[in-house]
Amino acid sequence: MQAKTYRWYGVITLFVIVAISYIDRINIAVLITDPGFLAHIGIERADRVRQGLLATAFMAGYGVSAFVLTPFCAALFGVRKSLMYGLVLWGVVTFMTPWFDGYGLVLASRILLGVSEGPLFSLASSYIKAHFESRENGKPNSLVNMGTGLGLAIGYPFIGYLLASYHWETSFYVLGLINIAVGIPLVLAFLHMPASYAALKKPESIGAALTQVGEIVKGALHTRYLVLITVLTAAALAYLWGSSNWLPTYLKEARGFSLKEMGWLASLPQYATVLAVLLGGVVIDRIERRHVPFIFMAASAGVALSVLLAINVHDPYTAAYSLIAANFCWGLMSPAIPSTVQYCARPEHVASAFGVVNGTGSLVAGFMPALMGGVISAMSSGAGATAGSGFFAGFSLLIGTQLVVFVCGLVLWLRERSNAELPGMRVTPA
Repeated sequence: MQAKTYRWYGVITLFVIVAISYIDRINIAVLITDPGFLAHIGIERADRVRQGLLATAFMAGYGVSAFVLTPFCAALFGVRKSLMYGLVLWGVVTFMTPWFDGYGLVLASRILLGVSEGPLFSLASSYIKAHFESRENGKPNSLVNMGTGLGLAIGYPFIGYLLASYHWETSFYVLGLINIAVGIPLVLAFLHMPASYAALKKPESIGAALTQVGEIVKGALHTRYLVLITVLTAAALAYLWGSSNWLPTYLKEARGFSLKEMGWLASLPQYATVLAVLLGGVVIDRIERRHVPFIFMAASAGVALSVLLAINVHDPYTAAYSLIAANFCWGLMSPAIPSTVQYCARPEHVASAFGVVNGTGSLVAGFMPALMGGVISAMSSGAGATAGSGFFAGFSLLIGTQLVVFVCGLVLWLRERSNAELPGMRVTPA
């Protein structure tokens, strides 16, 4: 019973680390509203494409890292050491970012930050797979994913406060120290893998390591519904990254809120995500496995309708409340993604399989901030166009991502139902 209780300390540790990492990620989203920061990196306030590319650069590094580095982390270092090395690297990169002068160097720092954070969710998924059975993984997955919403919810007003009270460099220094001073002690104290994982033989040479990595990747690529889950993940993350990176600017410039109002209004959708992720995890553990795809279908429809309302109403507060509803619906589907990967993959391939899904999905989704920036710029520069019309057009792209999620959820449900109906084809959890 004590071991079962202790495993939750590791889940809580992962929850905190995910929250910290998401504050790092959206730091730039708030800073691009500051003329001093834009002047430092040498871009104009109206240059939405280059502003969006700062988020895309992070996701490019993140996606490649999640796909490429995760198998090496799993084979050579294990979950615990990989997380500690990652925390050190992204803490140092964050702390040093103000020293980079010019757009190109800051862009490179965002890529490096993405590379260092890339394996995080895959390692978390591997920890959960090692400690929890498929029938009980909904709540730990939801708790870890709650770090996403909490990090964004705390991050927007926190960075806004630092920006209003101090110079923009302060946010980088504070976040860099938090990564190392908070994250590493928590990992050392509470995150431990089972003895069976610790007893696995580590490769003794580079050749042996490459062979082991190849076997892990090969096994991961045989995960059921891998392509379908990856497409679904890419569409789901495209909403998250598009909305979270442009939300502060949208509220401030398209809806006319002050910097102080922008901070707390931008945090409210993220608190809704936290609540919904927790609820989604509880629902997953209470329904039959074959009904989980319905979560993707219902939640994506809710997101699409809420965003549609947000860009069509005139009242700014109604628009903000609609985006809160959209994030709540998105949060309901969030824990279903790692839960589905863990259900479809073998235990030894979970980290790498999730690396493929999350890495490829993040890489594709990472282009959404830049794509939205291009649409915002194009629709804001025409005759009679306003800043609001550009943002409304940019946010309409988020509706398309949810149509993809809905179709993928439908196909996943049809395939699971078809397999269940075939004699001898009923699938048991890995």
